[in-house]
Amino acid sequence: MDLSYGPLYETFRREIRAFIEAHAALQPLEFEHSPAVAAWQRLLTENGIVARTVPRKYGGYGAPPDILEDRIIAEELARAKVLPMVNAQGVGMLVPTLLEFGTEAQRERWIGPTLRGEIIWCQGYSEPEAGSDLASLRTHAEVEGDEFVINGHKIWTSSAHFADMMFCLVRTESDRPKHEGISYVLIPMTSPGIEVRPLKQMTGQSGFNEVFFTDVRVSTDQVVGGRGEGWRVANATLKHERAGLGSAGLSMARLSRLVELMREETLDGEPLMANPVFRDRLLAIQGRVLAMRANELRLLSARINQDDDAELARLVVKLQGTKLRHELEGLAIDVLGELGTLYESSPLLRDQGEWQRHFMFYLGLIIGGGTSQIQKNIIAERGLGLPREPKVMTAPDGGLLASAPAGGRG
Repeated sequence: MDLSYGPLYETFRREIRAFIEAHAALQPLEFEHSPAVAAWQRLLTENGIVARTVPRKYGGYGAPPDILEDRIIAEELARAKVLPMVNAQGVGMLVPTLLEFGTEAQRERWIGPTLRGEIIWCQGYSEPEAGSDLASLRTHAEVEGDEFVINGHKIWTSSAHFADMMFCLVRTESDRPKHEGISYVLIPMTSPGIEVRPLKQMTGQSGFNEVFFTDVRVSTDQVVGGRGEGWRVANATLKHERAGLGSAGLSMARLSRLVELMREETLDGEPLMANPVFRDRLLAIQGRVLAMRANELRLLSARINQDDDAELARLVVKLQGTKLRHELEGLAIDVLGELGTLYESSPLLRDQGEWQRHFMFYLGLIIGGGTSQIQKNIIAERGLGLPREPKVMTAPDGGLLASAPAGGRG
């Protein structure tokens, strides 16, 4: 089987590789709001590394769609350990959603500044009592003139502590069924009445936040896709989110570094690669990474051939990809032994603590973006056509009332 892309695309690969090698050192170390982050995002956009097919009139590169070019860029970024975007929620999730559902005015206002790194976005989906069953959200809006007045509470909101804007699910139609009463609203984070409270993680960091809305006023023209259409729009955004969470290209890059680590680290003078237990675990993980790589190639072929028969292959990406990365990073922690427990500034820390950070991060991603249990339900129902899982409803006295199909995030 020949999996090469042909001479024309290999020339393109060399051009992309040369660009990355020339500019990789400019990648900022901290991906928060700063001039360095904006400059890096602008450089990637202007050279077609990201937003390659976004029309120029919206601030993108404007290249014609070419699935193989996109694939090569992703492979080369992963090989060089370069992140393709600094605000994945804005560039990777919101921008394609606006291109699909946004008004012309919304596209012109938001896409360009987002691609240039001038506006950082966060995602207001989950709530304390509406995580996996996202459609049960309680954040709501009343209409006063041409404004929404929003009250409610979001949780696990990544980047909210430095974001400029939020794309948020809000219940705007209280008299309609729960899936039909939600709107997808764009909210400035500087609006009066918004309070952001960081959530301290076990690592000591605070990447997630709670966000409270108290009489927050937002213009009603900042609804994407129409009032009451938020569930449909949100699922389009989730599709882009889940594809990014299970990237086989990034897993391949991490696998390569894991192999290097196992050759570098020693025990009693012998490299850990010589340990048969660790080596067997590595081979098992390598096989799964290659399987995910083959699955991505299947999805690539389906896109090229406009084949709608690859839905099941698409649905497994988030579930398998996040579990795989957590196990891959966990093997590195085990290989490091007591060094794998170190954090922050220890002189013995390996790779600036990347293994520890990724290990905990992907444990969170197994839950975030729809838990593994919810992902399995989605695969069963949408991919395999199985009946929906029954949801048991109980009376106040604890007795059984009825059963109904269970809800889920997405």
